[in-house]
Amino acid sequence: MSDATVTPSADPHKKGKSLLVKDARTKKRDAAEKRFKAYGIAAIMVGVLFLVALLWAIIQNGMPAFTQTYVTLDVELLEERLDPNGNRDVEELKKTSTFGYKPLIETALINATSDIETEVDDGDLAKILSSGAAAVIRDHVLANPSTIGETVAFRVLTSSRVDGYMKGRVQREDLARDKNLDAAHLDLIDVMVEQGSVERVFNWSFITGADASESRPEQAGIGVSMLGSFFMMIVVLVLALPIGVAASIYLEEFAPQNWFTDLIEVNISNLAAVPSIVFGILGLAAFIQVAHLPQSAPLVGGLTLTLMTLPTIVISTRASLKSVPPSIRDAALGVGASKMQSVFHHVLPLAMPGILTGTIIGLAQALGETAPLLLIGMVGYIASNYPDGVASGFLDPNSAMPAQIYEWAKRADPAYYERAWGGIIILLVFLMTMNLIAIILRRRFERRW
Repeated sequence: MSDATVTPSADPHKKGKSLLVKDARTKKRDAAEKRFKAYGIAAIMVGVLFLVALLWAIIQNGMPAFTQTYVTLDVELLEERLDPNGNRDVEELKKTSTFGYKPLIETALINATSDIETEVDDGDLAKILSSGAAAVIRDHVLANPSTIGETVAFRVLTSSRVDGYMKGRVQREDLARDKNLDAAHLDLIDVMVEQGSVERVFNWSFITGADASESRPEQAGIGVSMLGSFFMMIVVLVLALPIGVAASIYLEEFAPQNWFTDLIEVNISNLAAVPSIVFGILGLAAFIQVAHLPQSAPLVGGLTLTLMTLPTIVISTRASLKSVPPSIRDAALGVGASKMQSVFHHVLPLAMPGILTGTIIGLAQALGETAPLLLIGMVGYIASNYPDGVASGFLDPNSAMPAQIYEWAKRADPAYYERAWGGIIILLVFLMTMNLIAIILRRRFERRW
């Protein structure tokens, strides 16, 4: 009896197909697979190339915003000009405006450049300084009245043109038609740099400061806008997370399958694709015109972004709940647990990594939105100081980082364009941090089955 499982050996002289030799169709299929693989690698390389180019452009244009040029001046705080009565009363000192401090600054500049041969007239020396230099000295005097009558060393900002020259953004030929500065001022700056009275240092005020008027771009900072974004994210987190998770649990675990729940699900999916500016119009109508909440407040911005973020959180939470195997629910119900106990004690903890990840991604999306905030009035230069407390942080007018970047980008002075790129760097750091937290939480709490 012959063994039918034995495969007869292939006769090399016999014509026919063999499993050991690729035919033309197999070769064509393998070539197509190799081409597809090459197309995929090429697509990845092109994407990485564009990403590197984008990051390089952001870093190259934004890093100069983190440094600023200062000049050190020895200013004599004349008592006969600032406090002729000698009372050192702060209320009396406040009567002297910044115009009263400008002659002191001009005298300090003349003394600082007395040993420098320059073609700049004494009356034009102040053009190298920021227009806010007098306010810096005035604030110091109001905070320290006892220094009146002394000579105090101040480090004040230079003008945006001088700062641009120090950063290579402004060239001598660019000043041919500039009324604020000329080449002689730059020659003076070169000598003062050699003497050490003019230096370029790290600009902490850009990170901690507030927006400034268009005449003082060198003083503009993003710190107050960062705080506005922080208060908005608190509102979004407090409202969007519990509402979104609760709605997702009900729709996924408890809601009956009928036309009404189907309609809700379709509308949630549609809301996730609605342009963000539509939510801005809704926030303007509902929270400002109807509810009469304060315009430009982070509370209104947070409520508007909550409406925009809720569909994202609901969709991601439902996907996380669906990913939990039905056997977990069946096992809990089989040992006597109620429907609510099976959901909250077993399903929800297992779905929590995906829920947290979706929530953080939704918050990151809300953090970068601009159009809804512009519609409710959260534009730049509406908050010059930090809020006094938690309540004022939610209710006082403020801006947000993306809105502040947009405002800087549309202003004419190149110094604001530089700050717009610097603000993008800070915003990207926040977004990358939030996404990193999402990855860590997913890996920390993720369970495999």
